[in-house]
Amino acid sequence: MSRATKRKHVLLEVFKDDYSPPTKNQQIVKVLKSRGNNLHEVEAADKSVFLASMPTKFRKNMWVKRGDFVITEPIEEGCKVKGEIVRILTPQHIKYFKNDNVWPKEFSEEEEKKVENDDDDIFVNPNRPVVDTDESSDEQESSEESD
Repeated sequence: MSRATKRKHVLLEVFKDDYSPPTKNQQIVKVLKSRGNNLHEVEAADKSVFLASMPTKFRKNMWVKRGDFVITEPIEEGCKVKGEIVRILTPQHIKYFKNDNVWPKEFSEEEEKKVENDDDDIFVNPNRPVVDTDESSDEQESSEESD
C-alpha cells in the first residue's frame, strides 16, 4: 500500500467513520503534553495521569496537541506506558458524545469554561494571545462622549 493510500484510509477512519462510544475497557482522556518517541502524557476523567503510546498507523499521518481528546485502551504489560491511543477525537465526535451523554462530566466543565461561544468552524490559534476588542471599543466610545 502506498503512503498516500494509507494516509487516505487513516484520515477517513478518523474523520468519517466510527462514532461508537468507548467500550468498557476504553476511556476518554485529555492530552497534556508530548513526551517524545510517540508517547503522550494524558489525564483521565478521574485526574489520573499516565503515558499513552501512539500506534504506528497514526504516526506521520495524524498529530495530537495539548488539549486534544483521545480514546485509549489499557496496556497490561506496561509499567510506565499504561495505555495505547485507539482513536483521536474531533470536535464532531465530542459534540456527538455530549449529546449521547457519554462524555465525562469533568471534561465538560473544563470545556464550558474554555469555550464561551459555539463557533466550531472558526480556527483559533492556541499559540497566540487572545485580544479582547470589546474593551477598546468601549474606551473609544467613552472618549467620544466626553468631547
